Amino acid sequence: MLTHLAIRDIVLIDRLDLAFDRGLGVLTGETGAGKSILLDAFALALGARGDGSLVRHGEAQGQVIASFRPQADHPSFAALADFAIAHEGEIILRRVQMADGKTRALVNDQPVSVQALRAIGTSLVEIHGQHDDRAMADPATHRAILDSFAGVEKERATLSDAHQSWQDARDALDAQKKRLEAARKEADFLRHACDELATLGPEPGEETALADRRQAMMAAEKASGEIRDALDAVGGSASPVPALLSVQRRLERRGTEAEALLGPAIRALAIAIDALEESRAALEAAERAADFDPRELERVEERLFALRAASRKYHVPVDELAALAERYANDVAALDAGEVSLVKLEKALHDAEAQYLKAADALSKKRAKAAAQLEKTVMGELPPLKLERAKFIVALERDESARGPEGFDHVEFWVETNPGSRPGPMMKVASGGELSRFMLALKVALADRGSAPTLVFDEIDTGVGGAVADAIGQRLARLADKVQVLSVTHAPQVAARAATHFLIAKGEAGKSGRIATRVVTIDDKHRREEIARMLSGAEITEEARAAAKRLIEAAR
Repeated sequence: MLTHLAIRDIVLIDRLDLAFDRGLGVLTGETGAGKSILLDAFALALGARGDGSLVRHGEAQGQVIASFRPQADHPSFAALADFAIAHEGEIILRRVQMADGKTRALVNDQPVSVQALRAIGTSLVEIHGQHDDRAMADPATHRAILDSFAGVEKERATLSDAHQSWQDARDALDAQKKRLEAARKEADFLRHACDELATLGPEPGEETALADRRQAMMAAEKASGEIRDALDAVGGSASPVPALLSVQRRLERRGTEAEALLGPAIRALAIAIDALEESRAALEAAERAADFDPRELERVEERLFALRAASRKYHVPVDELAALAERYANDVAALDAGEVSLVKLEKALHDAEAQYLKAADALSKKRAKAAAQLEKTVMGELPPLKLERAKFIVALERDESARGPEGFDHVEFWVETNPGSRPGPMMKVASGGELSRFMLALKVALADRGSAPTLVFDEIDTGVGGAVADAIGQRLARLADKVQVLSVTHAPQVAARAATHFLIAKGEAGKSGRIATRVVTIDDKHRREEIARMLSGAEITEEARAAAKRLIEAAR
């Protein structure tokens, strides 16, 4: 509910602080005292259009601060979360109006856009007046109001889920159709590529192994001639080994006679012969290692070049050819299975649509039933409000081609103000005073369902008196049992039922002589005097005071 309102330098209001409580609060005062200014200032804090002319003459800026403390589960806190605004159970709306026309909006001291301020303000306060076109008078809210009256929150959630499932199924089918269409355009290429890569059979790491083998064979081919020449020199016809062996044997025969002289030479020759034999063995091993089939080199090169050609053709590294082949094979398989998948998705879409239509139809029937009940309930409130010849109509139009998350029902509140006249939208047909009373009757019918925690009624008793004004007062008091109600009124019958009575007056502000608007909360004694003034006019009589006392006592 609204707990506090602070206004600074707005039109005739220089400084004003008001505290509010639960129940019915009324604001009374002489015509021209500034009631409209007060409401305009309040509306500014709720996100209404700003205007530099609202700033008090001679001041650079004015501001309005409205503080609220809703129930913990109220939707306004969800709105705060949407705008990433922190709170501790309290919502403070602040609007600064500059004299040059610029404005600033803040929620809990966090700067926000005017649109965000309006979204949060709308969830906290509904203003109903003769010239007001917001709140329940807006046809865009009528379906939600009817649903709130019908208590179909569960059905709405079921329908919303069904609509989302239907949308998801439609998206999945559309996506599959696009994939198939794209696949069909590339079908020939995919099949050719798949066959070609399957024939090639690339394996990860194969390029490196082939390149290393090719390099080794090419190196061996270049070295094989030198190996053969060296082997011939060491162990062939040109080998010195036979001659060295012959020399060694002759020296050995002489060695027995001259060991000291020939022994070292004999041993050196033996070492040389052994070394040559080792060289020959090593060269023979090298010859065997260098020996390869030239056809193998041709095969290695052919395979390596084929892999590299495929790499260039498909624009991927050779090591990724195997993965590409697998992906193409999957695409071909998906293309082949696509038609089957398409049939399944089409069935899923049909089933999801059927579920949506079933849920929408069930909700539509409940809405139709609730519409008749709401009409009857509101009609029961109209006679005491001097609308006994009027009709309230819930115009519910079912359009199954308009399938949204809230169903295919269009709801709008219509009225017929006089028998025989053409019914039409409430905003277009009802006059200002009639509209306010229709709104009051509707609010009473809805009680606390789907209502903002604070309702403001601006002079909805204009042009009525006596029993009608008393009926309005009764209904405002009934509403105030459920939500906070503030009413600007000229009717003593309404004022007498207030739990809190504010008196607004205009007078000089201090020694400056400037005119300012003041609002004070008045006690029982001053309430009787004010209601007596409302009953009798400028001159308050004892009869008026007695009548005021009777009104207050009767209201209690």
